[in-house]
Amino acid sequence: MREWKKAALRGEPSYVWREGQRRRLDMILSCAGARAAGRILDNGCGVGAYLKHLSPLANHAHGVELEPARALQARQEQLSITLAEGEHLPYRNECFDLILSHEVLEHVADDRQAIEEVVRLLRKPSTAASTPGGRLILFVPNRGYPFETHGIFLRGRYRFGNIPLINYLPRVLRDRLAPHVRVYSRKDLRQLLHGLPLQIVRQEIVFGAYDNIIARWPRIGRILRAILQSLERTPLRVLGLSHFWVLERIDPTGA
Repeated sequence: MREWKKAALRGEPSYVWREGQRRRLDMILSCAGARAAGRILDNGCGVGAYLKHLSPLANHAHGVELEPARALQARQEQLSITLAEGEHLPYRNECFDLILSHEVLEHVADDRQAIEEVVRLLRKPSTAASTPGGRLILFVPNRGYPFETHGIFLRGRYRFGNIPLINYLPRVLRDRLAPHVRVYSRKDLRQLLHGLPLQIVRQEIVFGAYDNIIARWPRIGRILRAILQSLERTPLRVLGLSHFWVLERIDPTGA
């Protein structure tokens, strides 16, 4: 597969550890709690950027990646990586305390099936053992963000970059220009999760860290970051880059 096509279909993982990744790791750990010391899975781990930081904390840490070259690069960091699709994860039922899905769900062929697989792997709560259910930490693109960050297809050609206002088009037009990647509203996520044994622990919309801008124009970039991240505490958070949801497996029978 050509590199441009791979980037369009799979997205680009985190290659460089910067403030944006550090901030998201802190968010992950703040919601993982003691589960970070158990069995964890980074579902769609890319080159292992987050898994590398989570592994020292965990009893067992695993990563799943679809692209062989990225999996090989992650393995060079002495990480446990399995080649697999998100819709068909090669693990037994209820074996993970914590699963991270970081900007991956928008790229899979069937997002509902991929979420069902995650639920299958999350540990069920146990009243007898006084243990809560496993947690899914989910980041996906927000449809309210003013730019489509994965590029678009126009007149048969892929155009890389941040394309403005595409996500504000009617769905049928938006998906014609960006058929390679999904984007989610809060309503979309609720519909996707409907009927699954999950409860919402936390749901937010977050802005990026804008590290690329800061690398070129440090002072302007830091001011921009501070302003935009401050909007997360206001109604203007609907314009943020990504949804950040924490979901916990429950027993639907209440037993």
